[in-house]
Amino acid sequence: MKVGIIGTGYVGLPTGVGLAELGNDVVCIDREASKIEALRAGKLTIFEDGLEDLFKKNVSAGRLTFTTSMKEGVENADLVIIAVGTPPHPVTKEADMKYIHAAATELAEYLQGYTVIATKSTVPVGTGDVVEGLIRKKNPSADFDVVSLPEFLREGFAVHDFFAPDRIVVGANTEKAANLIKTLYKPFEGKTKMLFVKRRSSETIKYASNAFLAIKIHYINEMANFCEKAGADVYEVAQGMGLDNRIGNRFLNPGPGYGGSCFPKDTNAMAYMGRMNGVNLSLIEAAIKGNDARKVEMAERVLEAVRHVPEARIAVWGLAFKNGTDDCRESPAMQIVAELLKHDVRLSVYDPKAIENARKLLGDKVEYADSALQAAKGADVLAILTEWPEFGKVDWLELKQAMRCASIVDLRNMLRPEEARANGFEYQCIGCR
Repeated sequence: MKVGIIGTGYVGLPTGVGLAELGNDVVCIDREASKIEALRAGKLTIFEDGLEDLFKKNVSAGRLTFTTSMKEGVENADLVIIAVGTPPHPVTKEADMKYIHAAATELAEYLQGYTVIATKSTVPVGTGDVVEGLIRKKNPSADFDVVSLPEFLREGFAVHDFFAPDRIVVGANTEKAANLIKTLYKPFEGKTKMLFVKRRSSETIKYASNAFLAIKIHYINEMANFCEKAGADVYEVAQGMGLDNRIGNRFLNPGPGYGGSCFPKDTNAMAYMGRMNGVNLSLIEAAIKGNDARKVEMAERVLEAVRHVPEARIAVWGLAFKNGTDDCRESPAMQIVAELLKHDVRLSVYDPKAIENARKLLGDKVEYADSALQAAKGADVLAILTEWPEFGKVDWLELKQAMRCASIVDLRNMLRPEEARANGFEYQCIGCR
């Protein structure tokens, strides 16, 4: 089928590549001309492991094209997917819907024949009704349905998750729309669970899922703090908890807090929706407050390691919010760096993929290194903030020779404490001693 995708970010582009790989004719639409020019020239505008080869394959096959024209992407489409951003409002933290509303209003003019409009962006409950109303107002004679098609792609693993989803959720209020989505996802029939629900339920599922996972992360971070004081090992505790199939072992890794483009935004939006509906979502509110405080706590741990060092130099390994992506949005690493910069310290930073995105945010406030070892040169302490696999492969002798003081604050528990200490390093980790 012909599919138009509005938005070429971390959701729209992997989705477009994936649907093209399944044999659909996909047109990706974006207002930002520079993005479209780069994509047409064969240059990816985001980093996702495994995306580049599929991107080039489907562009070459003619199944994947790019345009700034809404008309070109929407006319004669069977399905139009809205995958634009819903950033948090700077004051209320609710999801800002201006891009969704603009897309719905603009696409309405170009609908031809029966078309399903799918909101893949994470949107507040009731957005499908609003989108339907905007399209109907602009084009009263249009033949269309609006469905909720929430994305569950993990950044860094988006390609894997597209082709091996743990579930596909569809919020459709008509059988005709549901049948079209069934056709779209026929390649997954019998391979994954497909859940068809009411549109408002589907819109809620995405928020409820992300909020629950955020709470789980916050919980294990609090347990890590307890383990440090009580002399327990948080990994042994997490392993014992995870053996209970009611709990499961995922999202029980302690660290500097949750971040990225989804969890912070979605927990805040869910809390806002709770308040607007007169519901006290106390667990979500507590997780938000605790997660914000966590970044400050982690920065204080790094600063404590150089408390008595004048004009201390801090090496930072990792700026992306997690490994496998170049995304620095709401990155715990970036928030910790921001806290460190409030003090009289110098920072040298390195990330294998996210340097350019970090540079846009940090400017000349820090020094940028081309390698992990270069970042560590002359440092009084090394702070590991993102779990890139290369950071776990330390040449202890080279690292010790590069640093001025052999001190490591490992906020991702990438290194073995016994190895670090045996090689003469002062070493701090999370949730253990």
